Amino acid sequence: MARRLRPVELDFTASAPVRLAFTATLAAPPPAVYRSVAVEVGSLPAWFTAVTSAVPTGDGAGRTVRLRGGITFEETVLASEPEVRYAYRVDTTNAPGVTAMAEEWALSPTGKGTRLRWTMAVDGAAPFRFAVLLARPGLGLSFRDAARRLDRRLTPARPPSPGSAR
Repeated sequence: MARRLRPVELDFTASAPVRLAFTATLAAPPPAVYRSVAVEVGSLPAWFTAVTSAVPTGDGAGRTVRLRGGITFEETVLASEPEVRYAYRVDTTNAPGVTAMAEEWALSPTGKGTRLRWTMAVDGAAPFRFAVLLARPGLGLSFRDAARRLDRRLTPARPPSPGSAR
C-alpha cells in the first residue's frame, strides 16, 4: 500500500539523518550522462538493473519508478540543471519505514568525461535508518554497476590499436 511521505526540498540531500553518496568517473561527457539520467527516463532500466521501469509524469515534472522486489516510487523533480544535476523527492512509496526521501545526481566534467555523484537522503523510523546504513555496501555496488553499464552504453567502443591481437 502506497504511503505519502513528508515533502522535502533540495536541501534535504545535505541535511537528512541518513545520507549515502557514491561517485564514479565515466568516459562519457556530461551532456550524454545528463540526457540518460534526466531526459531519457525510460532508459533507466537498461543501465540501472535495480530499476524495472521508469516513466516520466506531468510533462517531466515527476516520474514513477519501480524497483526489483516490487518497491514503487512516485517522485517530483526538484532540480533539473542540464549537465550539472538532477534531483527529485519521493512523494509516495510502498517501501516500509521511510518517512522522507530525496536523491540527487550531480555531474561535473573531468577531462573529457564526467564525475557522477549519486546521493540518497532518507529519514524514517530508527530500524529503517539502520537498515539503510546496513545496505550501504549493496547500494554502492548497485551504483557502481549502473555507472559502468551507463558508460558502456554511452561510450562507443574504441577500435583496437594497430598491430594488436584480436
